[in-house]
Amino acid sequence: MAGDTRTTVYLKPKVYRALKVKAATTDRTVSELVNAAVIEALREDALDLEAFEKRAKEPSRPFEKVLEDLKRDGLL
Repeated sequence: MAGDTRTTVYLKPKVYRALKVKAATTDRTVSELVNAAVIEALREDALDLEAFEKRAKEPSRPFEKVLEDLKRDGLL
């Protein structure tokens, strides 16, 4: 792991134990699992931002209008 940055992360004891078990059963290190989880979370964020960008120009309806429509239709 040359060139990697060392950091301290505080985990709940049960989460840490589960992570250690997963590392042992998957033949990966705790660092590899944490890095993979963080990368996946960042990837999901990037996809969300991309979706928001694509929909930014779509018309929107105020929540109050949605509630009015529901009341009008007898759903509220």
